[in-house]
Amino acid sequence: QQMYGCELSSDGRKGGYNQYGYDGRDFIAFDKETLTYTAADPQAQVTKRKWDANLALSHGRKHYLEEIC
Repeated sequence: QQMYGCELSSDGRKGGYNQYGYDGRDFIAFDKETLTYTAADPQAQVTKRKWDANLALSHGRKHYLEEIC
């Protein structure tokens, strides 16, 4: 399950989140400030390493959360 959302603060700052769950539990979440992923589940480590290595994916997600969304 993927969940994402965008936020616009009253001072104009843009925020957002992108996270995934599996089997009713948190799995992995994107940190747009560091352009890395946080593995909430030990099985998410493989996905974390793969996605952390793909900077184009991370920049694209950050751009989506801050500009398009």
